[in-house]
Amino acid sequence: MNANAQLNSFPIDNVIQLIRKKWVVQIINDLFFGKSRFHEFKEDKPKLSNRVLSSCLKDMEDNGLIKRIADKYDKKNVRYYLTEKGRSLNKIMYEMAIFSVDRENYTDKTKTELKSVFREKLL
Repeated sequence: MNANAQLNSFPIDNVIQLIRKKWVVQIINDLFFGKSRFHEFKEDKPKLSNRVLSSCLKDMEDNGLIKRIADKYDKKNVRYYLTEKGRSLNKIMYEMAIFSVDRENYTDKTKTELKSVFREKLL
């Protein structure tokens, strides 16, 4: 495929296909911030149903963004982790977070603190 054909297919579409489903970006964010269990992903998302969360996690696993690891002694004890491919979204997540912070009416101090946390967790 030549460069013009590649530009026509717009490579960003590949990323959008990975994160387009509702809740996926929030789950990726949760993973970057240390959450790894099913119930943790639901904690601050009251509108997220178990069925939808299960579907998102399955899609994310199928797309290579996360790995599902069940305890070998207790199969109900499951954790999810970002794969290398999932972790490679860190810069995108960081830029989206900064974009949002810069457009909110936060004090300069709050903006600085938020940006510091995002830098620590995402970069």
